[in-house]
Amino acid sequence: VVDKGAYHPTPPIKQSQSCGNSSSVNIMWVASLLLVCLIARAPAQRLKQQKQQQQQQAEAQQQYPQYPEITACPEQYGLQLYHHPLSCNQFYKCANGTLTHETCENGLLFDGKGAVHNYCNYYWAVNCEGREHELIAIRSGECEYSFGIFSVGPCESYYNKCEYGEAVANPCTPGLAYDDRIHGCNWPDLLETCNPEEFVGFKCPAQIDPSSLAYKFLPFPRFPSGDCSRYITCVNGYPRLIGCGDYTVFNEDTLTCEDPEFVPKKW
Repeated sequence: VVDKGAYHPTPPIKQSQSCGNSSSVNIMWVASLLLVCLIARAPAQRLKQQKQQQQQQAEAQQQYPQYPEITACPEQYGLQLYHHPLSCNQFYKCANGTLTHETCENGLLFDGKGAVHNYCNYYWAVNCEGREHELIAIRSGECEYSFGIFSVGPCESYYNKCEYGEAVANPCTPGLAYDDRIHGCNWPDLLETCNPEEFVGFKCPAQIDPSSLAYKFLPFPRFPSGDCSRYITCVNGYPRLIGCGDYTVFNEDTLTCEDPEFVPKKW
């Protein structure tokens, strides 16, 4: 006899153990598929990189001239110079049909234009046009390279010119300071490391009397320097020492450079 009023709990449904395993299988399958895709794409990526490199090389060849290797002098008379196809440190020289393979001194490179030493130019003035070049600093005394032009300080009126590692002091034009950025002399107010007022020894006035002669030369007022061959002009509030031309002297009465015979002698 079945007691219809008795409680008979429903047995729990057992979760299939294959459900968790199925998720693991799916993850492994996706990972395997991604790995296969990456492996399949690797050759394509390498091929793409090779094509890009070849394209860059082709563009470089179009951008720069291609120099041939010289094995014999094309001309039998006179002096001819030829670029080396690979190195900017080297070049070919033909003298009356005799071929020699030349190498520039330390700090110099060949461009066929400069002639600092043995037809080579300072490295910073040479465009190697994609060819290789080697610069090894020797640090000999005040010379970074055997040949070159080098600063002696942050705000100096001279620089060192080096030949074979020996430094010789070269003065700038009076009123100028050496600027390593341009490898030459420049106005001191254009150098961040220079105080133009200290360098020139003059401070430009903040205001100019309209009745003064200096006012006539605005926006670049002029002032005597104490040297008859030069005068001081102010540019953007900073002093610059300007030299008179050849055979002229500075006239303090007119603030101009004139023929000496028209200038009162005050020296």
